Amino acid sequence: MTNSHTPNDSDNTRQNAYRLLQEGVRLLNAGRYGEAIEALEEAHTLLPDDPDIMITLGGAMIMAGKWNKAEGFLEKAVEKHPDNARLWLNLAAAILGRLEISPRWRQDKAIAAYQRAIELDPVAPSAHYNVGLIHAERKDWEKAIQWFEAAVRANPRDKDARLWLKRARQAYEEERAKSASPEETDS
Repeated sequence: MTNSHTPNDSDNTRQNAYRLLQEGVRLLNAGRYGEAIEALEEAHTLLPDDPDIMITLGGAMIMAGKWNKAEGFLEKAVEKHPDNARLWLNLAAAILGRLEISPRWRQDKAIAAYQRAIELDPVAPSAHYNVGLIHAERKDWEKAIQWFEAAVRANPRDKDARLWLKRARQAYEEERAKSASPEETDS
């Protein structure tokens, strides 16, 4: 006869996975990315379809600078959970890597993932802002302005988006003034 108060294997597995998830988050917050990834991979092994574990593990890989590993992992995660905006946000970050060295094709792919996150959640945290940063890096000031404006609408308290919006507007005006002024020529 089994005791009805004894947790079954499924409950134990879930509890262990979430304990590992909490441990992974604690390690991430302490800047111990390698150890966090180990704990989160173990949690993922226990609950391979859990989106919270996937989001956190993908984020840990990104924080550790393991862009390619994160991208491959998160591509599989969005296949399992195509309507999870947070997974798309992490995938976009993994694809982009470090903006200043990211080639244009990766930037374009990241923009598409950010846009998917926005389709799923119109105020997806930092999505508009990050697309604005990509356009600012390209010196496409008109598009940067549009995206930073959208970032401010999505989160009116976003000081970074407001700062970048101001910078983008200034750069755009300087560019327009430069192209409008007649060039001096030697006669």
